[in-house]
Amino acid sequence: MTPRHAFEVRGEAVGLRLDVAISRALSLSRSQAAQRIAAGQVTVDGHARPKSYAVEDGDRVEVEEPPEAPPPTDHGPTPPIRYEDDHVLVVSKPAGLVVHPGAGNPHGTLVQVLQGAGYALSPGSGPERPGVVHRLDKDTSGLLVLTKTTDAYRGLVDQLRRRAVERRYLALVHGRLGGERGRVDAPIGRDPRDRKRFAAVADGKPAITHWEVRETAQAPGLPVDAGSVSLLECRLETGRTHQIRVHLSYAGHPIVGDPVYGGRALVADTLGLTRPFLHAYRLAFVHPVTGQGLEFREALPADLADVAEVLHLEPG
Repeated sequence: MTPRHAFEVRGEAVGLRLDVAISRALSLSRSQAAQRIAAGQVTVDGHARPKSYAVEDGDRVEVEEPPEAPPPTDHGPTPPIRYEDDHVLVVSKPAGLVVHPGAGNPHGTLVQVLQGAGYALSPGSGPERPGVVHRLDKDTSGLLVLTKTTDAYRGLVDQLRRRAVERRYLALVHGRLGGERGRVDAPIGRDPRDRKRFAAVADGKPAITHWEVRETAQAPGLPVDAGSVSLLECRLETGRTHQIRVHLSYAGHPIVGDPVYGGRALVADTLGLTRPFLHAYRLAFVHPVTGQGLEFREALPADLADVAEVLHLEPG
């Protein structure tokens, strides 16, 4: 039976509009009271009345509770599983999927999708980040390892601390770099001008990114100075939030499709790119329990592969 709240109109409430009387009696906002009336959840002496109705002395007002919203479902499509055993799980995370719940993303995250599909994840990193030992940005695609047991979690955290996990990315950046390979060594912290961004700052955490040029290309229809791009292979030595995006922007070559860190809309629009061209294509580590060496590679997803085709790139 639907719960109801009831009250009789007395004293100072006599003559008030119905929505105002409900607002005062039930501590609702006036708009919430009006919504209940419009939804047919309010009666006065058993009859529906408009929100502008002036309540009379002795009127009995009954207000139904709105039906409970269905609980949010976190069992969305399960991303491709590239490896699974009793201790670890390697997935190919699609772009657009947040790894774990956080501010602004309470539901529908990767860990919730996996749990909803029946995968057990270790509790080591806390209730909101089960199984998580490293992350990918929401709009970054590619390989990610999660843990299913405490031993696996501790082992992989130790490997990351010792910089023994190999993580390689493909990134398309603006311009042509002054060499075939290089290294960006710049600490990363919150951008003092915009706390939602990160930046290379003197008091940040140590961060090192290695890069190597795979190929160079030219966006069709654009002049050389505006449309030249380079496909890089990047290797993380550390794993700070937004590290590759921040470091490449700091080096003067922001990732194409990344307006947050300097990507120019003209090139992204020309290539039909709607997110940063950044893909975690290779992941290698020692199994934290068995000691077996594991290596995985993930081809570019369709949206990035289409861009590579337009540019006549062969990322392999």
